Amino acid sequence: MGTAEFELISRIAARIAARGDVALGIGDDAALLEVPPGMQLVVTADTLNAGVHFPENTRAADIGWKSLAVNLSDLAAMGAKPAWCTLSLSLPQGEQGW
Repeated sequence: MGTAEFELISRIAARIAARGDVALGIGDDAALLEVPPGMQLVVTADTLNAGVHFPENTRAADIGWKSLAVNLSDLAAMGAKPAWCTLSLSLPQGEQGW
């Protein structure tokens, strides 16, 4: 993990609120979530690719918005109530604007 990756994780972490049902969250290799008894967990993860799902020059914020929107749509199709989200990124080297 390079320095730029840790910097990006820190920037994202600073913008999200802590939740009592997240035992282990951002910055680790996996999340540990406290699912309430009697509840089921619905998980979705759609991958978006530059040049396929959005133009190459799309702003990072717009890509993030679209990524969340398509995954929330999947949850809605299952009748699920969103509680958490995960993020997985593949970024080109040296993109300081990200």
